[in-house]
Parts: sequence; structure tokens; C-alpha cells
Amino acid sequence: MAMAADEIEALIVGNIPGARVEITDLAGDGDHYAARVVSESFRGVPRIKQHQAVYAALGGRMGGVLHALQLTTAVPE
Repeated sequence: MAMAADEIEALIVGNIPGARVEITDLAGDGDHYAARVVSESFRGVPRIKQHQAVYAALGGRMGGVLHALQLTTAVPE
């Protein structure tokens, strides 16, 4: 069963307070998403650690109910 975009957003925002999240369904199938996550908490943090924080926020759903996620992280301008 696929995850809904709003569920992905809620998990990220719930675990990375203050994050701005944009979710795009890449294939229209509810299985392949792109996420852009912008958070002040990423400032000064290596990109790999930023991505690990987002994956941790998803609570192990990657590769299971969430099949594919193209991830972009950034700090606010």
C-alpha cells in the first residue's frame, strides 16, 4: 500500500519542527515522490546528515510503504 503525500509531509514536519516541505508525486501512482525539505536545523549540517534526518523522520518507511523518494534539502535563504 502506498503512502499519501500529506502523510509524508506530516511525518517530516512532526519530526523536524519548523520544516517547510513540498511533496510532488512524480509518476502519479502514489509510489514515487520528490520532496524538498527546507529547515533552519540543517544550517551547517552536511547534506548526508540532512538526508539522514529526513529518512529518520519517515520512521523506516523508505523501501517499504514508501517506495521511492527523490530528496532535496536546503536551509532558508
